[in-house]
Amino acid sequence: MTTAVRVTWVQPEDLVGHELRQAAEDGRDARDLARRWYEAGGAPAPDRAGASAPAAPPELRAVATHLLDELATLESPLADDEPTGLDAIRAACPQWPHAATQRPAVTGRERLHAAWLGRAAGCLLGKPVEKLPLEGIRALARATGNWPLSSWFTARGLPPGLAATYPWNRRSAPTSLAENIDGMPEDDDLNHPLLTVLLLQRHGPSFTTADLARLWLDELPAGRTFTAERVAYRNLLDGIEPPETARHRNPFREWIGAQIRADVHGWTHPGDPAAAAEQAHRDAVLTHTGNGVYGAMFTAAALAEAAGGEADVHGCLAAGLRVVPPRSRFARAVRDGIEAARAQDDFDTVVDRLHAAYGRYHWVHVLPNAALLAAALTHADGDFTGSVCRAVSGGWDTDSNGATAGSLAGLLAGRPDALPDRWTAPLKNRLATSVPGFDAVGFDTLADLTHRLTHEEALRP
Repeated sequence: MTTAVRVTWVQPEDLVGHELRQAAEDGRDARDLARRWYEAGGAPAPDRAGASAPAAPPELRAVATHLLDELATLESPLADDEPTGLDAIRAACPQWPHAATQRPAVTGRERLHAAWLGRAAGCLLGKPVEKLPLEGIRALARATGNWPLSSWFTARGLPPGLAATYPWNRRSAPTSLAENIDGMPEDDDLNHPLLTVLLLQRHGPSFTTADLARLWLDELPAGRTFTAERVAYRNLLDGIEPPETARHRNPFREWIGAQIRADVHGWTHPGDPAAAAEQAHRDAVLTHTGNGVYGAMFTAAALAEAAGGEADVHGCLAAGLRVVPPRSRFARAVRDGIEAARAQDDFDTVVDRLHAAYGRYHWVHVLPNAALLAAALTHADGDFTGSVCRAVSGGWDTDSNGATAGSLAGLLAGRPDALPDRWTAPLKNRLATSVPGFDAVGFDTLADLTHRLTHEEALRP
């Protein structure tokens, strides 16, 4: 007899453990519901979403469905400090940046080219060690003479026993180790910026969240979505409309997914963090709430500040914090990362401190990654190699953190030839993607397209 296997990992029984974990994090008392789940034979949240598992019996799936709906009725005591609506977020931010009072500037094409390259290089650096524990990342790099991390990971010279103990990300290693890189392979950290380009081409900066939802259904293969994005996609197909798509049976709504979609919103609003954050908010609420939305707004605002060409990395991080409610856990995580980086010369010590403070969260949750990203950028002080290598060497969501760090550091570098050749040459000016119309596109072409969007925004009355 053949055992049925789950085709996807967003069935109710896959989600309850994650929602119970989310409830514990945001202060909801779900102890009785947890007891009922485990007594019914349910499992805790796995640390790695997406693994194949036997299909659940119908009775367990029914219990999971009921418990998810009951969990949704529990009020979080943190809700007042962590609103999702834009008006409430603005009201909670006493230092919300002033809207631009003059015609916006245009981000230079060369600066945008560097940002695209930086995002790709940082993402690619983190791909082979995504999902590995911190001790594994350190061991693999040390064994090949690459610690502190300063270049691509490699399997050359790696002891077989160590490779067996800490196997590379099997989907990524064939295209992301130093000896294998041949252009930029597909990754959701690059797919989503491409989709943002399409969104702005079709609808302009006044797009709605519903416009983004329709774009996804038209252009984004469902199998290229993960965590909160996959749940929201499923919700759309079930007839649920945004922003409820972010809330309905979506325990990943405070993970990092919205943050990886924020770059183009920032790049196309140079010197206007407020407008960038507002645009990122309309994007983020399709899939995320609370801290998950703040990740997108923070990133967009920081990148907008960098795109203006007058700030250093520390000013960019400060600009990002101004669009996040200061009493939120996200703002606290960013502040913790900055403070840890300023207090220590040794970045490994910084990382150990952050893992001790935030290690209880899932490795894709936005909060530990926000703390690490802020620490990496602060500690590197604008240096490109230092930024991407620190962001990746700290673990957790390595490719996403490397991508965002590379995007900001690339913008600050200002031009492609300011980035070390060892990071840009292997990309071969070629990006693989399943987003229609973009496969094998060059980063120079993407810079042209993004520059055109920025120019069109500047000419709007």
